Amino acid sequence: MPISANRGRTVLPGSAAPLLAVPALLFALITWQVVTGGPLVRLDERLSRVLVNPDRCSELLADLGNVQVAVPLLAVALGYVAVRGRRAGADRWWLPVAAVVLLMVLVPALVVPLKALMARPGTPAEPPGTGYYPSGHTATATVAYGSAALLLFPWLRTAPARGALLALCAALVLGTSYGLVRRGYHWPLDVVGSWCLCTVLLTSLWLFVRTVTTTDRSQRPGP
Repeated sequence: MPISANRGRTVLPGSAAPLLAVPALLFALITWQVVTGGPLVRLDERLSRVLVNPDRCSELLADLGNVQVAVPLLAVALGYVAVRGRRAGADRWWLPVAAVVLLMVLVPALVVPLKALMARPGTPAEPPGTGYYPSGHTATATVAYGSAALLLFPWLRTAPARGALLALCAALVLGTSYGLVRRGYHWPLDVVGSWCLCTVLLTSLWLFVRTVTTTDRSQRPGP
């Protein structure tokens, strides 16, 4: 197909469907296991007994998933991206920022009903209660730090800077996840389920931002 045939159109990558389908299917599988108390749940409980060892370090790492920590850091990143986009004269510079804000609002709107519906009991390290699956702290950390990295990535000029950004995002999410399991706040499957759910959300955000960016570029007058 000639290049001109795609001019002015938004072309999404062909791998978009698997990027959404795979984590969605994994989330459905884990959720089914939690509901039915399947083999994964029994393995999950045995793994938790091995990993749980509450200490101050694990508690501090788990706190990285608190709204009071993750959301202000995300706000700083969004402010930087908004200023850079506006100064650069980017078309609809505000739209990706607004999409991230909407996504953060969507996280509790999805997670809280799921917690109530699943009604999974907590680990022995927690007081008796239900509503531990999926992990809300993991979801908050994954979406907040992942969205920040997604929007900051195009504004970094060098490969080392981009690599450092991705490494920092991964460290924050994995650190939060480890702290939640190590402290006994959550079962491992609570965390993994949140990873799968948030992968769907972040992939959808990436596709949206890519669509907006591609459309804006195609509408600019040529030289």
